Amino acid sequence: MKRRIPSRSKRPSHGIPAVAPGLPHLAWRAALLATVLLSGCNYSFRGGSFPDHIRTLAILPFDNETGLFEITQEIHQFLLREVPRGLGVNQGAEGNADAILRGSINRYELRTPLFRAGERGGGPEVLQRQVSISLQVELIDVVNNEILWENGGLSAQGQFLEASETEEVAREEAIERLAQLIIDGAQSTW
Repeated sequence: MKRRIPSRSKRPSHGIPAVAPGLPHLAWRAALLATVLLSGCNYSFRGGSFPDHIRTLAILPFDNETGLFEITQEIHQFLLREVPRGLGVNQGAEGNADAILRGSINRYELRTPLFRAGERGGGPEVLQRQVSISLQVELIDVVNNEILWENGGLSAQGQFLEASETEEVAREEAIERLAQLIIDGAQSTW
């Protein structure tokens, strides 16, 4: 004996698919029409809302006006990895890129924002240190031969605990913040 499964609807379906049994006939047709129309749209999303004619970005090593020579390579490598992705473009060589990011490292400072007075006769006890990096940055549209965005005083900080961390931790934090500031600044113009 075959078991009969009761149906939820007592009305005949009149060609309405079982996927949407409670949807009125007119609404079903409108949804189907909207789906067909929207599927024909040529819509695409580019991560950073960069101008459409810019597809590739060359990131040049920044000039270094500080005494810390390795900072040039650290900043360059991080920007190469993060900025194109953040702006929704591909990395390109300087000779064939649609845009160029260049700049200079103006300042690198190691500060002591948090310390405690030492015991009698002793110096202060450093609890936390701070790395501060300042850049000058230009984003140039090579296609239209214009500066899209520039900032002569971009700066960021990173902290590290004197007792348990190293200066490199704070430097990496500051570089990460600088990269985000560059992405945000570049996107702010359009």
